[in-house]
Amino acid sequence: MRAHVVVIGAGYAGAMAAKRLLRTRSDVTVTVVNPRPHFVQRIRLHQMIAAGYDATVSFDRALPRAAHRVFGKVTTIEAALGRLTLDDGSVLDYDYLVYAVGSGKLPGTIAGAAEHGFSVSEFEDAVRLESRLATLDEKAAVCVVGGGLTGIETAAELAEHRSSRITLVTGGTVAPNLSERARSAVVRTLTDLGVDIVTESRVTRIEGSSCELAGGIRVEAECTILATEFGVPELARRSGLPVDDLGRLKLDDRLECPSHPNIVGAGDAVAVGDLSLRMSCQAAIPLGVHAAETILHRLDGSAPRPVIPKFTGRCISLGRRRGVFQRTTRVDDATGMFIAGRGGAFVKERVCSSTTDWAVTPRRSAFYSWT
Repeated sequence: MRAHVVVIGAGYAGAMAAKRLLRTRSDVTVTVVNPRPHFVQRIRLHQMIAAGYDATVSFDRALPRAAHRVFGKVTTIEAALGRLTLDDGSVLDYDYLVYAVGSGKLPGTIAGAAEHGFSVSEFEDAVRLESRLATLDEKAAVCVVGGGLTGIETAAELAEHRSSRITLVTGGTVAPNLSERARSAVVRTLTDLGVDIVTESRVTRIEGSSCELAGGIRVEAECTILATEFGVPELARRSGLPVDDLGRLKLDDRLECPSHPNIVGAGDAVAVGDLSLRMSCQAAIPLGVHAAETILHRLDGSAPRPVIPKFTGRCISLGRRRGVFQRTTRVDDATGMFIAGRGGAFVKERVCSSTTDWAVTPRRSAFYSWT
């Protein structure tokens, strides 16, 4: 009998899982459920909002022809029955499920964020932000909240393509997970681009033309962009599946849900054993392949292999002409080696391009794995 595998989510992890399954077995039916009819290059969204980059790839290119496509959101997983319910009321049965729902903006506690804040966390958020920026004068003040990689890339991209006054505000330091020298290179480049950096200060309120910081200081901002921590959908928790404090689906080191081993997971929305895996396409792509391989092992009657992290580095674009590549250990700790300037930009662009190639080129999906 043909096994039916349903993949929830067609991001980096879900697309890789679908391709790996269909490349390997002819007796497997794969259905991919996704809320939008295209693959989103999430690592390009900051380019999209600043310079109109097309961050989408058609599913005709991103997914195998043999994959059935269902557009919608899954509202409930009935794990005991092997069944999904979608937002239009339709139902899908599965033999195996790949949980790859990804991440999005985290509901925040900043007053006024819902009314006046914007985000680059998901495609629809980026479209809304792009539209807002198009209405502003080129010299309008913009505030980016968050000193992580997303906030840094967004601030730098806007500073390079607009005459706007860009302010980057972070509650800690800029790029806290980089080495001290790499962090200094990032700060130096942001400063050269004209970005004002405010550290160790949190935004407490967002209004239509300004942000208020802790202590009452105001930063002028006709557009405030939230680039803080990501959150995950409530689907696993809502469905009664085991989750961690962040709502991520709990998995063992073979990417199987302990209570329902026919549910495997990959990407930002899962917590894998005792491993600490950064939310990133660098983790999502190999986890997607590994999730598919776990199912293939089960179909063959063999034991799945555990995940072994193989991080290589952190890439940061600082506009189109400069960047930083921070070398890391296999478990994602920063090392002393980094590349900055034009060399960093070259590495970053090659990584972004190859990431898309991995995600949308079927013949390459078999080779990217963490085992």
